[in-house]
Amino acid sequence: MPPKKILLVEDDPFLSSLLKSRLSKEGFALIYAADGEEALALAQKEKPDLVLLDLILPKKSGFEVLEVMRLDPRLEKTPIMIVSNLGQDSDMVRGRELGAIAYFIKAKTSIDLLVKEIKDFFSKAGQ
Repeated sequence: MPPKKILLVEDDPFLSSLLKSRLSKEGFALIYAADGEEALALAQKEKPDLVLLDLILPKKSGFEVLEVMRLDPRLEKTPIMIVSNLGQDSDMVRGRELGAIAYFIKAKTSIDLLVKEIKDFFSKAGQ
């Protein structure tokens, strides 16, 4: 079975390199975008099994990316986990309303926990 493909959308170079390294070690195939426009182009081209999406991004915000993906028949069912510094209830509600399957606040979520949640998601999805 080919490795699960994860699109990581994160503009912070330090955090993105940590996540890329850790998720690759866990056996996932990683695709990387540093801004919202690149994220949409890669999502359409690569059809990832999961998107890890930051909200505060150059060019298009994570919320805009979510909105566009949910309106695109090819991407509307793509699972998206938000990983952001935005921790307000209103941001979390908006993310869920736009179809995010999970919302993680960077300051409160370790990389270990994030990896565990990703693995749990794939095992629950029966994949």
